[in-house]
This record gives sequence, C-alpha cells and structure tokens, in this order.
Amino acid sequence: MEAQSDALGFEPAVVYVPHPIQNRTEAEIEAIADEAFAKVMAQLASA
Repeated sequence: MEAQSDALGFEPAVVYVPHPIQNRTEAEIEAIADEAFAKVMAQLASA
C-alpha cells in the first residue's frame, strides 16, 4: 500500500483489523467492528 500511495501522491487514512476474520465468532467480529468503527470515527473527526 505504501508504494501505491507514493505513486499516486496520496496518503490515505487506514484502519487495520486483525486477520483472519472468517474463523471468528459473532461476538469477536462485533468487538473487532466496534474497535474499527471507533478508529474510523476518530480519523474522520481529525480531518
């Protein structure tokens, strides 16, 4: 992603989530989503 960002001259906001996703329980997915949502909202608020 860094090479593509450099090539495009664009620094995107990024939120990473733990992998793998497919073997998670519903509760684990919800916790991951809640944490990711909080990070996305924080990035939006700082923009």
